[in-house]
Amino acid sequence: MNVEELIEKINHFRDERDWRQYHQPKDLAISVCLEASELLENFQWLSDEEAIEKNKENIRQELADVLIYSLMLASDLNLDVHEIIDSKMKLNAIKYPVDKSKGSRDKYTEL
Repeated sequence: MNVEELIEKINHFRDERDWRQYHQPKDLAISVCLEASELLENFQWLSDEEAIEKNKENIRQELADVLIYSLMLASDLNLDVHEIIDSKMKLNAIKYPVDKSKGSRDKYTEL
C-alpha cells in the first residue's frame, strides 16, 4: 500500500464515522503533539532497551496515532507527503552537509 492509498483508507475510516467535523487543522496538530507525548511516555525513566522490551506494543499503537493524525493533517491541507518530505530532506542536506555533520550531534548552527 502506498502513502496515497493509506491516506485514503484513513480518511475513509474517519468519514464513515463523520469525524471530519472535529478534525480542524489546529485540532489535528494538537492531537499529533498529544499522541507524541503518549509515545514519549513509554520511554520515561527507562533505557531504550527496557522501554522497547516492556512497551513495544504500546509504542506501536502510539506511533500509529502520531502517523495517522499527521497524514490526516497533510491530506486536509492538500500537502503532498512525498513532496514535503523530499523538500525537507533537501533542506536538511544543505543544513547538515556530510563533511561537517557525519558522526556529530551538533545542531546546524554549531557546525
